[in-house]
Amino acid sequence: MNATDRTPADLLRSALAADPARPLVTFYDDATGERVELSVATFANWVAKTANYLQGDLAAEPGDRLALLLPAHWQTAVWLVACSSVGVLADVGGDPAAADLVVSGPDELAAARACSGERVALALRPLGGRFPQPPEGFADYAVEVPGQGDRFAPFAPVRAADPALAVGGEELTGSGIAARALADAAAAGMPETPRVLSGLGYDGWQGLSYGLYAPLATGGSVVLCRHPERLDQESAAARKATEKITFTAPAAS
Repeated sequence: MNATDRTPADLLRSALAADPARPLVTFYDDATGERVELSVATFANWVAKTANYLQGDLAAEPGDRLALLLPAHWQTAVWLVACSSVGVLADVGGDPAAADLVVSGPDELAAARACSGERVALALRPLGGRFPQPPEGFADYAVEVPGQGDRFAPFAPVRAADPALAVGGEELTGSGIAARALADAAAAGMPETPRVLSGLGYDGWQGLSYGLYAPLATGGSVVLCRHPERLDQESAAARKATEKITFTAPAAS
């Protein structure tokens, strides 16, 4: 983390400048057998496209609230950093009726319809696939985002002191996210440039920190696992060895 890094978007820019080819997010879904690995450059490209879509097609502005109804997933991580890039507050698991726009996975579409603003749906299919039939009243992320620009510049300045994330009943600013993630890494005893294994959900700060923000703040990477309970002990141990894990996220407290 450089002295000028104040937000998750800043952290990603620094990671991109330092080593764009290194892995940043590796995602497993043990219900489907999916494995996706995103380098810093690939992740940053997805973030840029998503941020361009967010402030362009969806007309989101700094200070808007986005209800993020997604599980721990590589595309959720993309949306979190894209929101930081635009200055939109990501309300994880938030009330769609109180949000300016909503981003939903396939299991939360009914709840997401309470949002009166723009609605985006993610199929969460392997390789970022689209819905076979787009949900009525929603834009399909996998259809809308690939054609967006690969470089992003905000229309309006994004202030690090503004609220950027709501989770578990508290709000954090952009600078607060980065600082708290770095403090978490130090308190947990993460090694330098850690390779973090996390099976935690994204429904609380601990899962978000270990599963995205702390690895990003420390120049490390994360192996993010969905449905890890489906692995037996031997398979879990093999994954740790294969992925060269140096730190395992503790169980949720």
